[in-house]
Amino acid sequence: MRFEPEAKHGANNGLNVARDLLEPIKQEFPWISYGDLWTLAGVAAIQELGGPKIPWRPGRIDGFAAQCTPDGRLPDAAQGADHVRNIFYRMGFNDQEIVALVGAHALGRCHRDRSGFDGPWTFSPTSVTNEFYKLLLNEKWVWKKWDGPKQLEDKKTHSLMMLPTDYVLIQDKSFKKWVKAYAEDEQLWFKDFAAAVSTLFELGVPTQQFVSSEPWILKGSDEQ
Repeated sequence: MRFEPEAKHGANNGLNVARDLLEPIKQEFPWISYGDLWTLAGVAAIQELGGPKIPWRPGRIDGFAAQCTPDGRLPDAAQGADHVRNIFYRMGFNDQEIVALVGAHALGRCHRDRSGFDGPWTFSPTSVTNEFYKLLLNEKWVWKKWDGPKQLEDKKTHSLMMLPTDYVLIQDKSFKKWVKAYAEDEQLWFKDFAAAVSTLFELGVPTQQFVSSEPWILKGSDEQ
């Protein structure tokens, strides 16, 4: 993502904000690769916002502009279940892991000037909880009437949103059973989410080049 055109692929819109925030750290510690820095920042953020501790290992080697992937390999939020599966199956994930990963939408919001979509998924977009699944199951979702891309909003407050790719998680039977499981058991989701994110962050990484063969677990502020 450091290079064009990949940096400007539709699914990467807005990520330049996070990359720019991390650049001063990279300049201060030039020995760390961008791949390690960005993924370490991701697991640290999830942990500091109340989520699970995700196993993480260093060893990612940065690529070159000529190695940029073509557009279309990332999820398109306007698509359906077949598209979601095609994207994640290619990376080796199954339906359970797909639902676990999409639960990351507990965090943050969409910005119209970036993705075109607008609004948060939950009422606490700076906390990692299983509220995404609870809201997806229990709220009444209707199509938003506006001049933006197709998205849903909660009928009660009109302040929350869901993407078409979120909504398919309760329309598809195989996906929905995992939505129900994670809505009922936050610790189960934490466990499965941590495992799936760790796998995602290590895809394509030659593990024999890791500094350590054992994953690191970031310690919280209350640990020594």
